[in-house]
Amino acid sequence: MAIRQLRTNDDSILRKIAKPVKEVNEKILVLLDDMLETLREKNGVGLAATQVGVLKRVVVIDCEEQFYEMINPEIIKSEGTQICDEGCLSVPGYHGDIERPMQITVEAKNRDGEIYTVEANEYLASVLCHELDHLDGILYLDKATNVQPIEPDEDE
Repeated sequence: MAIRQLRTNDDSILRKIAKPVKEVNEKILVLLDDMLETLREKNGVGLAATQVGVLKRVVVIDCEEQFYEMINPEIIKSEGTQICDEGCLSVPGYHGDIERPMQITVEAKNRDGEIYTVEANEYLASVLCHELDHLDGILYLDKATNVQPIEPDEDE
């Protein structure tokens, strides 16, 4: 496993649409492992392959004591709305408000190539939407309002 370089909001790859994974092979498994290591090194919640410079529809999420590896994820159902305060590893130092669905259902393949679904509410739903937006070349800044610099913690 290796830590991959994060692409930031001035990198044009973040604006490109990721291609579907045709086959879960060794390269995809290494990508999943590297993305997880990168996510944890950066203390993130979610990471899309485009954020590490790979135009494949692959996402990893480590949220609410659950870990998800998603290949070719797709939202198949969404309900309600919520306003979320979001930031992004690819847009360091800022956060903003964004409207997201309150509940979603996502269908994806796991590392074994098996299709599974995730029903997500509230925070996890917003994380999934955020990461799937990355796969379509969309940054949260494109939808956010009230974007502000992140204030340092008083303890730091």
